[in-house]
This record gives sequence, structure tokens and C-alpha cells, in this order.
Amino acid sequence: MFSSIEDLGRRLETAKYVVDPVTLQVVYLAARMQKPIIVEGPPGCGKTALAQAIAAAGETVIERLQCYEGINEEKAIGKFDTALQKLFLETQADHLQRDWDTIRTNLHTLDFFVQGPLLRSLLYEKACVLLIDEVDKVDEGFEALLLEILSEWQISIPKLGTIKHRTIPFVILTSNEVRRLGDPLRRRSFYLRVEFPSIAQEAKILNVRSTTSNASLQRIIAGLAHALRGWQMEKPVSIAEMLELAQALEILKFDDITPGMRDILLPLVAKTEADRKRLLLRDGFASLVHDSHQYAQKVTAATLEDELAGAAADG
Repeated sequence: MFSSIEDLGRRLETAKYVVDPVTLQVVYLAARMQKPIIVEGPPGCGKTALAQAIAAAGETVIERLQCYEGINEEKAIGKFDTALQKLFLETQADHLQRDWDTIRTNLHTLDFFVQGPLLRSLLYEKACVLLIDEVDKVDEGFEALLLEILSEWQISIPKLGTIKHRTIPFVILTSNEVRRLGDPLRRRSFYLRVEFPSIAQEAKILNVRSTTSNASLQRIIAGLAHALRGWQMEKPVSIAEMLELAQALEILKFDDITPGMRDILLPLVAKTEADRKRLLLRDGFASLVHDSHQYAQKVTAATLEDELAGAAADG
């Protein structure tokens, strides 16, 4: 999928994904060695975005299996289309006596099977990215179902037989740590631990991916995100929500964040009643805004020091 680690880095940069050296190396090795990656961390820290960026970098598509409690094989792998089978039988009524064995065989082929994301991911002509999202929500039985796919790159389906891969997908399994994933799944995968970015990293993400070109505002938004997450909110703000906040401030033509903007920002950053009540405390919100500006100034100072150090080294 990628000719070199440098090629991968350039492609991710083109896809507007800010990647650290460790993640870059793990993704490259996973692509070369055809290994799944378990990406584990808190909700909203950018796990799904990694899969999307890899798909964009590889110029391919994503097959996404959204996991949830109680998901079954039909949702993940697929099922026979009984209505289509019935219609086919009706069209072959005159031949049932003479060609029943052939007709019965035809009924249990991929032509009559509604494919789920796991099966589809194996049948692409060009390897896709298979995103198994929030795999920590499934039970151990469903985990066991994944093992055949991730070990042999095939799926065994009753009446259909064993379907082998045409291409091997690049597999990302994300986990919010609702429960601990089993060791068999972990043994078959590389592992990446993902946390929320630092203020400087989030400012860089905003610089690359947001629609605003105001560098000062980007740093202030990154500082606000850090301050909000430090409050241990019920629903911490995600990276995606801060990108939306940057877009909203640009639409409203704001180039700063002030305490007086509390009611404007509230629907964008508080997504539970408990968090909303906390932000309605004017002094509390004012302190958050103050902290966000302080954090932004530290990032500016650190950036300036790095630039001066780089200039001195060049000299």
C-alpha cells in the first residue's frame, strides 16, 4: 500500500493527518506485515480519524463495522436474501424436477448473499481499510468470530462454505476500553495507545484541518480544549468538536474567545446537562477562558524558542 515510511508520511500529510513518529512506524509496519492494529484510548481522541486518514493515504475505501452490544454474525458478515431466493425458485418452477440439485446449489452462492462489511472487506480488487469500530462493546463470542478473519483472512459461512480473500484489508480495531479485549485478539494485532493531544499538537491539528487561518485563535481553541478536559467533564470535548468550534467561530467572525461568549459556546462544548450546569457558572467559565489564553501564550513562547534554537543551529 505504501512504498516506504517516507511515502506514508507524505501521504498522511496530504490527507491532513498530523502523525507522530511512533504511529507512523506502526502503521507502516502493519501495512507491510499485514497485521491489524488495535487503537485504544478515550472517546474523541482521534482513533477513527486514523483509519480515515490511512484510507485517504492509500487511495482506497473504508469498510466500517460499527460494533454495539448484541451485534450478531448477520450484521457483520451478512445473510442469504430469502426473498431473492424465493423469486429465483419461482422463475425456475418448470425446471425444479429435472434440475433441482443445480438449482439448490445456485441458491447458496454469493449471488444470493447480502454481504456485511467483514465479508465485503475480503472481496475488493484493491485492498480496503476495514474499520472495526468500538470493538470493546462486543462479547467474547463475537471476538472469537473475528479471529478466523484476522488469522486466515477468510470467513466460513454455513451453506456457503469458506470464502477466501481476494485482497487483505488494512484492519483498524478501535477500543474505548468499555471492557478489556481478549488476549487472542491482542496477540494477532499491533497495539497503539492514543490519548488526547497536547496543546501544541492540537493547535497543529487545527492549523492543518480547520477552516480558519488565524493561528492565534487556533492556539486559544487548543488551550480551551485542554482546559475543558482538565475539568473532567462527563463528556470530554473531542478533537472533532474543537474543529467544529473553530468553524463556528469563523462563521460568526470571532477572532478570540471571551467570557462573554459563554452562552454562544455552550451548545458546542457541553453535551450533557451536568456539563452544561458547570459551564453556566460564570466565574467557572471565565476561569476556563483565562486558562485557555494562558495555555496559548505558553505554546507561542515554546514555538518561538524552538524557532530561535533552530536558527542558531543553522547559523
